[in-house]
Amino acid sequence: MKILALERAEPNRTTADFQSHLKAEARRVWELQQAGIIREVHFDARAHTAVLTLECAGVEDAQAALDTLPLVERGLITFELIALTPYDGFARLFAGDA
Repeated sequence: MKILALERAEPNRTTADFQSHLKAEARRVWELQQAGIIREVHFDARAHTAVLTLECAGVEDAQAALDTLPLVERGLITFELIALTPYDGFARLFAGDA
């Protein structure tokens, strides 16, 4: 299942809170990408927060993978998870007119 994960920074955190963990965070994201769990990594241009696409059996598995990220482990960020399904709207183009 494809899962969209939107990063949410915890309130009242400063850049300094994150700084010493960013290299470990990048390493873990890379490991999850190499394992085929994280498929895409982007930043929201407005807020510079992560937008990830994951491939997992379900939302629970996606959350378990994200829980291994150093910034999540330290309570600095959380993720909103959205399960995605394929778009089926094109079927309307080929439906017979009744």
